[in-house]
Amino acid sequence: MARETLTKDQIIRTAIELLDEEGLEGLNMRSLGKRLGAAATAVYWHVKNKDDLVLLVGDQVWDEIELPDLDAVDWRTAATRMALSLHAMLTRHPWLVQAFGYHLFYGPRKARHDDHILAVFEAGGFSGPAADRAAASVFTYVLGNALGASATASLSRKISRDGRDPEEVLQETMAKAVEAASGLPRLQSRFDTRAAEYNEAPEDTFAFGLDSLLSGLEARIA
Repeated sequence: MARETLTKDQIIRTAIELLDEEGLEGLNMRSLGKRLGAAATAVYWHVKNKDDLVLLVGDQVWDEIELPDLDAVDWRTAATRMALSLHAMLTRHPWLVQAFGYHLFYGPRKARHDDHILAVFEAGGFSGPAADRAAASVFTYVLGNALGASATASLSRKISRDGRDPEEVLQETMAKAVEAASGLPRLQSRFDTRAAEYNEAPEDTFAFGLDSLLSGLEARIA
């Protein structure tokens, strides 16, 4: 594909697909150009470098987050839906969690999200710095919960690149963890023989924590 027919939107969409499959460490202009059917040099006509590309795709995915209509729902429902939508987005794109350690993200899509979540908490009775703190508390909670999926995806790719089977490594780790828990009844009782479920929290843990956090924020208003 020649640079004249290649578009920035095509580059961004393809880069997101590549990142979802290969992670941040798998993104480079050569592999991206191959997926686009174009020379790596053609990509540089639209983006300055890899860091510039990561910022572009990092802003693009914020469009996937729901921004509830505050005229249709109350602030807590809106905050819950935005948090759930953010968590789903970060889980779909675990490389973004990884990229937070290397990039300061900004852009029109993230700005719309950040502005809307402030409007949500202002509708709930928070104002000024209090709204900032409430929004930051929820974001940090969601990000922390998405970290597990991001770390697992990154670790699995690393193990595979080293020529090992991630499932086998997980089984070995499970055995060592069970051994380390010997004599600790509470921890030992929580281990399951199915290694694939090791380190997985109960399904409703995220919802439980989010509800508790919002209840705490609501109590501060009262």
